[in-house]
Amino acid sequence: MVSERRTGEAERAEAKVGAAEMESGGTMSGPLVGMMITSSRPLDHHDLYQNQTTTNNNSKRKCGSDVGHVVLRLLCMLTSLAALSFMVTASQSNSVSIYGFQFPIHSKWSFSHSFEFLVGISAAVAAHSLLQLLISASRLLRNSPVIPSRNHAWLIFAGDQVFAYAMISAGSAASGVSNLNRTGIRHTALPNFCKYLHSFCDHVAISIAFTFFSCILLAMSAVQDVIWLSKN
Repeated sequence: MVSERRTGEAERAEAKVGAAEMESGGTMSGPLVGMMITSSRPLDHHDLYQNQTTTNNNSKRKCGSDVGHVVLRLLCMLTSLAALSFMVTASQSNSVSIYGFQFPIHSKWSFSHSFEFLVGISAAVAAHSLLQLLISASRLLRNSPVIPSRNHAWLIFAGDQVFAYAMISAGSAASGVSNLNRTGIRHTALPNFCKYLHSFCDHVAISIAFTFFSCILLAMSAVQDVIWLSKN
């Protein structure tokens, strides 16, 4: 009976000593402390470094994607403006010989509905690209995402698609008229007008080339929008 009482007092004394050591920041021994030490995991600096590296890589990728978006908008605006400027400056006067008779001829882009359509679409694409460029550049300078939401991504994707198809249509229509000017009309006395109006035809050809280049850039921008939508 006395030995049991002493054993109980000794256990209580050991518990008090252990509690005092924990409060003072000392070490503690025993099965409970052993379990606590074994279950606690030390700080892994390698994992922290790996997480930080992954975060930095993701930030760099997003920044590179945003810069690429801005560059595409800038190139699309420049090419559509080039197509517009070359077409509106396409005008020339000369004389042509038909059956030995000299006739004065004058050609201007406004004489063809196809060329007028190309001018209108090029102006619309230039305005669209300028607006998107200003929005994207301002967000990029504020360190904000260029595409803030899925609704915005769907909106610019639809706009890029519509303008890309419109540019294809305008370029194709203008190509048919320009090809007719270069080859003339078979089985008639109408000659190759580009032989006498070479400056006019060169301006039209360069404008058509920039039109198709703008279409390619719009398609690339649409693909970039699809990639963003698939990841977000």
